Amino acid sequence: MLKDKVCKFIDENKETLFSVSREIWENPEIGFEEFKASKLLSEKIQETGFETKLGVAGLETAIYAVHPDIRDGPVVAILAEYDALPEIGHACGHNLIATAGLGASLALGSIKKDLPGKLVFMGTPAEEGGGGKILMINAGLFDEVDAAIMFHPSATKNYVGRGGLALQEIKIEFFGKTAHASSEPEKGINALDAIIQTFNGISALRQHITSDARIHGVITDGGIKPNIVPDYAAAEFYVRAQDDNYLEELLNKVENCAKGAALSTGARLEFSKVGNAYMSRNVNRVLGEAFSKNMNAIGEETHVVELGKGLGSSDIGNVSHVTPTIHPYMGISKVEINGHSTDFAEAANSEYGNEQMLKITKALAMTAIDVFTKPELVKEMKEEFERTKKR
Repeated sequence: MLKDKVCKFIDENKETLFSVSREIWENPEIGFEEFKASKLLSEKIQETGFETKLGVAGLETAIYAVHPDIRDGPVVAILAEYDALPEIGHACGHNLIATAGLGASLALGSIKKDLPGKLVFMGTPAEEGGGGKILMINAGLFDEVDAAIMFHPSATKNYVGRGGLALQEIKIEFFGKTAHASSEPEKGINALDAIIQTFNGISALRQHITSDARIHGVITDGGIKPNIVPDYAAAEFYVRAQDDNYLEELLNKVENCAKGAALSTGARLEFSKVGNAYMSRNVNRVLGEAFSKNMNAIGEETHVVELGKGLGSSDIGNVSHVTPTIHPYMGISKVEINGHSTDFAEAANSEYGNEQMLKITKALAMTAIDVFTKPELVKEMKEEFERTKKR
């Protein structure tokens, strides 16, 4: 049986996969700078006969690899992420995501002669900010894909059907006028005051937005010395919402908070969007149910997240409006830990975390086999996609 073969392949090659996971974890690289990880992954996939290109879509660290055995049938793309977070490394477990994507692709490649369709492995940079998948969409790399498959680590539970929030990063800058903060403060225009007033305005705004929305930011520049009135201050915010249209409304509200601060302080405002907007996630339940069955078959339970609860954002959301997509979660810790924390980074390199990654690698490969071999599944997932996608 094909599913038994891919599971056996993954077990037989687990030490290689663990080594890849560990090497990426030990060499964390931020978005668009994942040179070691992308080189490692492209070499591993190319060694097994995949026709591999490193540096696609104008991105040095993006990978597009195709198994040479191409036949009529569905096109399945297995996705990998491998960027880390600044300072705290792989505190989102992207080393595990990359390794699972590689492992599932290699396992499927080992039986591709017995499968219809086209198998693609895509390495997608800069998920943590920059939106590599969006740039790869714009380059046409997802145009023929019938199903996109990947996973993401979670703390203790396995989730399927989890949604995601639309996201836009913004930068707010104020330009004022320096002066001596003690002897001549009246001659200055305090840009930091404008930033602080913007934060206060947004804090008040939070009372009057929908419960799914999130607005959070940091001050990136607040002045030089206490005795100099700051003539420049800046902050960066993430603005999120479950509805893509409501996100635009929120952005207008946040900009008005900044405009009010500029008016009251006299500082000049520059308000700009940073990078590409991440779309909300279009959950494909048909494909998700197929994945859940495969998880159950290897002895793992899956849970459905309460609608609108505990959501983040990812450029996988944009992919999910281009083609049927799954983005399930696998628990990598035996105790509760916070995402984007040093505890999560440690779990991403733990023996338990790697063993869990191995299990979901099997489930991803098994689900891809379902897509390749079950025309009725493809029909149902595409019908659902057409009903739910954002045009």
